[in-house]
Amino acid sequence: MAKLYFRYGTVGSAKTLNLLAVAHNYESQGKTVLVVKPAFDTRFGAQDVVSRAGLRRTADLTLADDDVPTGDVAADADCVLVDEAQFLTVEQVDALRDWTRHIDVPVICYGLRTDFRTRLFDGARRLMEVADSIEEVKTTCIDCNSKATQNLKLMDGVATVDGPSKQLGAEERYVPACFRHYQERLALARLATQASMASGGTGI
Repeated sequence: MAKLYFRYGTVGSAKTLNLLAVAHNYESQGKTVLVVKPAFDTRFGAQDVVSRAGLRRTADLTLADDDVPTGDVAADADCVLVDEAQFLTVEQVDALRDWTRHIDVPVICYGLRTDFRTRLFDGARRLMEVADSIEEVKTTCIDCNSKATQNLKLMDGVATVDGPSKQLGAEERYVPACFRHYQERLALARLATQASMASGGTGI
């Protein structure tokens, strides 16, 4: 039976670049790839899968939250590649799990594990529960050379945990951080807010 893979990493860990490289490798061998993305991800266009390095391709299938795809769309594929898999619903992950069983096609999902509050995304949680293989795509912290484990949200350059967890962004909003610098930046932001309020300002 084919396997379901979850390859997770922080922002900036070249997950999408990895996906595009895998797609290229399959297609250079004359094989068929089905590239899937959640419809929620419209940062670079409704159909586009784009890496931070600038490489792109068009997704073959986009999934709205209420879409539960059948295996028919992947019947001729040699591999299914899913970008931004953290935005999948539990039902969509279960459908992809079924594809590996019923049509014997490998499914490789790429995405974040946690949001900027260190909480698991629903799609990532389900993938952690049912994937055959879980692999980390690594990168370093923005402030040091330690491995990044957290997704730090910045607003006007200041760390924050405000706002919805399901939110699009890029370098100007989310950066990779080790846990120590994740905590330190948030602590500094809280101190700055307290100092501003004490002096009669509006805070951050």
